[in-house]
Amino acid sequence: MILRKFFTFLSLARNAKTERDKEALNFRLAEFLSSLVYPKFTHTEEGKIWLQDQDFFKFYQKYRGNSQHYRSADRKYFVNSLLCLVEHLPGDTAECGVYRGATSELICQKFQHQEKIHYAFDSFEGLSKPLDMDGEFWQTGSLTTSEDIARQNLASYSDKIKFYKGWIPERFPEVNSEAFCFVHIDVDLYEPTLESLKFFYPKLVVGGIILCDDYGFSTCPGAKLAFDEYMSDKIEKIVHVPTGQAFILKR
Repeated sequence: MILRKFFTFLSLARNAKTERDKEALNFRLAEFLSSLVYPKFTHTEEGKIWLQDQDFFKFYQKYRGNSQHYRSADRKYFVNSLLCLVEHLPGDTAECGVYRGATSELICQKFQHQEKIHYAFDSFEGLSKPLDMDGEFWQTGSLTTSEDIARQNLASYSDKIKFYKGWIPERFPEVNSEAFCFVHIDVDLYEPTLESLKFFYPKLVVGGIILCDDYGFSTCPGAKLAFDEYMSDKIEKIVHVPTGQAFILKR
């Protein structure tokens, strides 16, 4: 029965009269196959136009050689869209957890014609030691990369970006006098997420955004806990989006 259904989908797709019909049938085939191997996954509607954004996927291809970025297209696209909400605001931008530089590049690209400076914080030695509330997925040193790789990827924006190598929050005091309109937190663990919020939330301008990349992932329970705890007595509401990210908009 399963094989019959599979080959029916395959035949229909091959004989589709239009590209639109072929695309729709291929999507249904992918939906059918995923339902067999991972029933928890819920497909949404096919035909999303963001998947046809050639400029975005040209950028994304640059980072796709690293397996950690194979599954982050939706999150990167969301970052790119969210930046439109703050481009009129004063203040600089920051990222905590730069890794190879993909999100920092999106931020720098968006504001390349403005006078904003982007501040990039990373140990470039991987993750710090996870605590009990971080679960068992991550290990000390996971996601290690080099500062040189990030600098090379972001070389086109060298006049717009400042790197701060070190464990969070060691180098935060060096930007203590700055104000920020957008801060991206992607550090996976409880302690650096909390420290990032403690430092950047008070420095966020009204209308500014803090986006947590790891909030909605079962692999990063500490990041969600830190975000929930810190924002529990604040007036802003945490907006959790289907990509697994969450953000607040400063009031």
